[in-house]
Amino acid sequence: METSQTHSSESMSKDLSELLKEATKEVHEQAENTPFMKNFQKGQVSLHEFKLVTASLYFIYSALEEEIERNKDKPVYAPVYFPAELHRKAALEEDLEYFYGSNWRKEIPCPEATQKYIERLHYVGKNHPELLVAHAYTRYLGDLSGGQVLKKIAQKALQLPSTGEGLAFFTFDGVSNATKFKQLYRSRMNALEMDLATKKRVLEEAKKAFLLNIQVFEALQELVSKGQENGHPRQPKAELRTRNVNKSYEHGAAPGKECEKTNRRHTGMMPTTPLVRWILALGFLATTVAVGLFAM
Repeated sequence: METSQTHSSESMSKDLSELLKEATKEVHEQAENTPFMKNFQKGQVSLHEFKLVTASLYFIYSALEEEIERNKDKPVYAPVYFPAELHRKAALEEDLEYFYGSNWRKEIPCPEATQKYIERLHYVGKNHPELLVAHAYTRYLGDLSGGQVLKKIAQKALQLPSTGEGLAFFTFDGVSNATKFKQLYRSRMNALEMDLATKKRVLEEAKKAFLLNIQVFEALQELVSKGQENGHPRQPKAELRTRNVNKSYEHGAAPGKECEKTNRRHTGMMPTTPLVRWILALGFLATTVAVGLFAM
């Protein structure tokens, strides 16, 4: 027993960034080898799916960044507070206005899987802010690492403008050198003061963050398979808006409440096939994290 405890203590003495990578290795490999991820890397994604996943990412990052702002001055998060470099909400608002128009806030639905994700983010931010670093690390460094690869694939597959419209989410203007910034971020994260018990909880939370994406993806695979077996027709691609867009970073309703409103607005209005399409779009969340963590 004593030997086991000593071994555990020694292993937990490693840097937090290294521990996080090790702890999420299994779920990372699970996502990396899914058929959807391989298909996306081949450019097999529709514009409709891409628009819907952008909407879900907006809800997720709105919740994450709301909790980050709540805890930005606390020692458990302050060292890794990089809003100018990392925050994605404003970029997602820009993308959504490009895809949906100025009335986008009333157009985007919020599925149950996304609601589950943001509820966890709010719970952690309000009750256990020391765990917030697990979600920030998983999302931000994942997007920063894999974002450029996914950006090129999406731009080519969806024939988006070469000037970058619709792809602001993948563009980190505040980061001039991704490799050096990730080194800085890891060093700041490794310097966070955490006892052994807190480190273990952070690792578990990182796996939970990853699984929030993987679970959605697994449900997607099952529904898509059933749709193919039942001979459901494939929906046509949505028409892309080709117009100049004014950037709008206005504040909307609170993410959680806005998500609930969109759920009520769309309840009973989505037939089976669009529902499958929605979950297919959300599977992109798992892909984003998987590609990103691979490059961490």
